[in-house]
Amino acid sequence: MAKKEEKIEREMSIEDTIENHPEVVPVFERHGLRCAGCKAALFENIEQGAKIYGIDMDVLLADLNVAISED
Repeated sequence: MAKKEEKIEREMSIEDTIENHPEVVPVFERHGLRCAGCKAALFENIEQGAKIYGIDMDVLLADLNVAISED
């Protein structure tokens, strides 16, 4: 299946990221961003969600991008 984005970036919305790459849900959960499926995900980007939960943005992005690169 073709990917809609080549790389996940901090300014991407949580909802769009999950919609385009459902395989990232466990990554969000593992990092403690459990609201990935909640209404806040409709208007928050990844960076905003990470800040709210005190998540290291660089580590989260790296893990998200690994998840979408694995087949």
